[in-house]
Amino acid sequence: MSLDWQGAWQALVHHPLFPFGITLGAFQLAMAAYERTKWVFLQPVLMSMLLVIGVLLACGVDYATYRDGAKILTVFLGPATVALAVPLFLNLKRIRQLFWPVVTTLLVGGVFTTALGIGLAWLFGTDRLMLMTLAPKSVTSPIAMLVAEQLGGVAGLAAVFVLITGILGAVLGPALLRLCGVRHAAALGMALGLTSHAVGTSRALQEGEECGAFAALGMSLMGVFTAVFLPLAVTLIA
Repeated sequence: MSLDWQGAWQALVHHPLFPFGITLGAFQLAMAAYERTKWVFLQPVLMSMLLVIGVLLACGVDYATYRDGAKILTVFLGPATVALAVPLFLNLKRIRQLFWPVVTTLLVGGVFTTALGIGLAWLFGTDRLMLMTLAPKSVTSPIAMLVAEQLGGVAGLAAVFVLITGILGAVLGPALLRLCGVRHAAALGMALGLTSHAVGTSRALQEGEECGAFAALGMSLMGVFTAVFLPLAVTLIA
């Protein structure tokens, strides 16, 4: 019986759908915990990541096996990103009304958040390789990895910085913004989208439709802004 139980357990752990199942299960548990408590440190992306890591370590499953099993989830990334156009469309009139404030926020906020990250890292003595890796931290991972590689940074490490930035922004961002007196849904959404990309946008959607729409807009504009102008700025400075 013991051998049969062990065999069944090994078959379950190494089943192709096991990584897929634990990923969805971890996220649902994290979402339920967050909705029940509203505790900021139970942010679903952070908690589900920790849960998945814990399960993989406990079951002895390596990352390569997990990646292959969870690959099907990447199929839904495209439709999920495109779906962000829905709140944008529903709030199109509002976005047109705030066109110039949006442009101003993008120019000032986009430059400031990028320059601040690089500046602080430089003050702490970070070398050029790490500076170029850190520079695109406030955009989505695919863009950040390409830009970091173009600048001479490390693409894989850039994705780690993006994840850390997104989680910190989603966890601490809304509270800090309200502490600074930011109450406007559009302003809150733009700030989260500009600095915390997709994770911040998902957090903004919890605040409301308008907040989520402006977060999606800020995330999209920041991605384009970074991909086009950051390499140009680095080239001119260098």
